[in-house]
Amino acid sequence: MDGFPKSVGGGGPNIPAGSHPAGGSQAAAGGGATQRTQYPYVTGNSVIALKYKDGVIMACDTGASYGSTLRYKSVERIKAVGKHSIIGASGEFSDFQEILRYLDELTLSDHMWDDGNSLGPKEIHSYLTRVMYNRRNKFDPLWNSLVLGGVKKGPKGDEKYLGMVNMIGTHFEEDHVATGFGNHMAIPILRAEWRDDMTFEEAVKLVEKCLVVLLYRDRSSINKFQIAKITSEGSTIYPPYSLKTYWGFTHFENPAQGAVGSW
Repeated sequence: MDGFPKSVGGGGPNIPAGSHPAGGSQAAAGGGATQRTQYPYVTGNSVIALKYKDGVIMACDTGASYGSTLRYKSVERIKAVGKHSIIGASGEFSDFQEILRYLDELTLSDHMWDDGNSLGPKEIHSYLTRVMYNRRNKFDPLWNSLVLGGVKKGPKGDEKYLGMVNMIGTHFEEDHVATGFGNHMAIPILRAEWRDDMTFEEAVKLVEKCLVVLLYRDRSSINKFQIAKITSEGSTIYPPYSLKTYWGFTHFENPAQGAVGSW
């Protein structure tokens, strides 16, 4: 996946000439001015996550769009981080790859201490909030919304954690979160139907309901989804699969019927 293009100076509309392909800066030819890439190019869409009785479940599709073109259809945007966490990302995929490199260095450094302790989801989420806010202050943001979930033993037993952080460092902890278009379409469903005592099977059904709604409404979504869970026993990332859909609704067949205007 490292070959994904992020930007090419002067290669398309609204692309500033002299932009650095990796999101950094370089002097514009002739002018000497510093420019930074401010546009995402290969992007993934919504990530949905929620707590359930035994842990945290996370889901997204495997599509990645190059501009408005659904270019890549087998991109995995959920990864395990250390022993206690999983991370999912919306937004620029090359920036997500950079974040994963940061996290690899962080977990390796933590492991080398060999002190019998390991970073939990709360610590990793805190680290990510500092990284995103730092890059935002440099006017060179990592163009992602990140969801971080995990389970780690604490003073009160297994403690579930779920939080998110966006590209400018805004962050919070919640029982259920969604990024991208899911923040508009999935959150109302989660607010109405989520319970803290849900079984894994019930959590999967709720997540799949949200994914189908997004598939119907989000043009960047594809019918190939991946689900991951993390419990006190560790993380599991399941193979991608498709959901049953129905496109025979009247408003799908003739969406312009009854609409005002020339469209």
